[in-house]
Amino acid sequence: MSNYNSMLKEEKSVKNYEGAKAYTMTPELELYTAVVTASLSDTNYEKQDERVERISQLIGKVSPEFVARLAIYTRTVMNLRSIPLLLLVELAKIHNGDDLVARAVEKTVLRADEIMELLMCYQWRNVAQSGSNGNLLTMPSRSNVTERSPSHGPRKKLGRLSRQIQNGLQRAFNRFDEYQFAKYDRDNLEVRLRDALFLVHPKAKDEKQQALFDKIVNRSLETPYTWETELSALGQQHFESEEQKKDAFRYKWEELIDSRKLGYMSMMRNLRNMLQSDVSLPKMMDVASRLSDADQVARSRQLPFRYLSAYREIENVDSLHTTMLMNALESAVKCSAANIEGFDENTRVLLASDVSGSMWSTVSKNSTVRHFDIGILLSMLLRSRCKQVVAGIFGNDWKVVNMPSDNILMATRQLEKLGNTVGFSTNGYKVINWLSKNNMVMDKVMMFTDMQMWDSTASNQYIEKSWRQYKKTAPDAKLYLFDLVGYGQLPIRQMENDVYLIAGWSDRVFDVLSAIDKGEDALDVINKIDV
Repeated sequence: MSNYNSMLKEEKSVKNYEGAKAYTMTPELELYTAVVTASLSDTNYEKQDERVERISQLIGKVSPEFVARLAIYTRTVMNLRSIPLLLLVELAKIHNGDDLVARAVEKTVLRADEIMELLMCYQWRNVAQSGSNGNLLTMPSRSNVTERSPSHGPRKKLGRLSRQIQNGLQRAFNRFDEYQFAKYDRDNLEVRLRDALFLVHPKAKDEKQQALFDKIVNRSLETPYTWETELSALGQQHFESEEQKKDAFRYKWEELIDSRKLGYMSMMRNLRNMLQSDVSLPKMMDVASRLSDADQVARSRQLPFRYLSAYREIENVDSLHTTMLMNALESAVKCSAANIEGFDENTRVLLASDVSGSMWSTVSKNSTVRHFDIGILLSMLLRSRCKQVVAGIFGNDWKVVNMPSDNILMATRQLEKLGNTVGFSTNGYKVINWLSKNNMVMDKVMMFTDMQMWDSTASNQYIEKSWRQYKKTAPDAKLYLFDLVGYGQLPIRQMENDVYLIAGWSDRVFDVLSAIDKGEDALDVINKIDV
């Protein structure tokens, strides 16, 4: 159990980015919130480099074991990819003397391309910072490549690779087959698969794997059958007419669907292309069935907002099959809510999504998903599990929005369109004041926000004051703050008057919610991770 007394002592009063009263977090909590909400992109109040440097400094303030567990947690539980690798690289800078980093690397690298991504992250955080030209390694000469084994690796412009990262990646190399390696053997990477093999020097576990490593060295891996390679080859062909071209692409999509090698994420990313290619009804029914299959949803480990992105992409496509695919996406995202605990028919819940100006920033530079989209979607996932619930949005004002709870993605889209109707300040206290004014007793009050709450009316109102007042009306009520951006500040003391912190974009944040109901918190969940 976390030491709540020491946590309270570390919560010092500061000013948030809007100049309002806020509280600091313990280094562990701040690191947790900064990591599980990071996409390594600029946010409204913090640039990418500032976030990375803050994370790096926080790593030096917590135990190495916590960092290792957090890296594994963010990859295997929260399903994030880039940020766990950063944690491992930063940990390797300051920790040695045991195999902690190697064990964490082995458990964090789950895809073949993450081998190269980890090395590129290492280059970014080590070589580039040391004033080098930024290249991790030089390519070997032909005389350095033996037919049997890549034992003579490239000359490294880097002084040396962390031994523990190398050891962890050696184990990771033994996990993947030829298809997985070939799928990510790309020439446009700063560190290619062949480079990684020379740098890491994995030991083949048998003759078959040695032959595979030789293929990597000789660049003779069999071209993988993927939608990218197949459509790229098709795109290079000459067609007599647009009709012929459209037919060719329709047949290719149908072939890919039948092949069962079109992965779950690839299906979601290409629904619009399939619809526009007039893929046949039987094939689209197959796609819809796979999208909505609970087992495939679980194995795909998609973040909930991926379903929202796919839904947006197709909702305006004119096709007889669009509605069927929208229904399939609705079924898929409902699977994310199926295991949410702690909400029986007697649980009274208020769900409030922050749509203030700072929440309009996108989660990454290549995404159209905004932070408030994630907040609304998570709140709609919760709403689908509640029998007694009030849901709405807040900015300058608080607005209750009533609608059926069956369609999570449709409801999210409807709330998104209302986002500019409540103003762009962050008067979170108005949510709580509304409860007090209406004498509404809730068991759980949940706010999805970037925590930058203030009083735009200059009337000395703030959420801490409002919550204390509301507790007189509802002494058993609990306030759950879902931090979606991770600036490292709280608008109200945690653990005081039943206030709890949860952070992240994954539906797995509800596991933390369940842990809280059992007397634990987010840090307890992370500290249970086996390294």
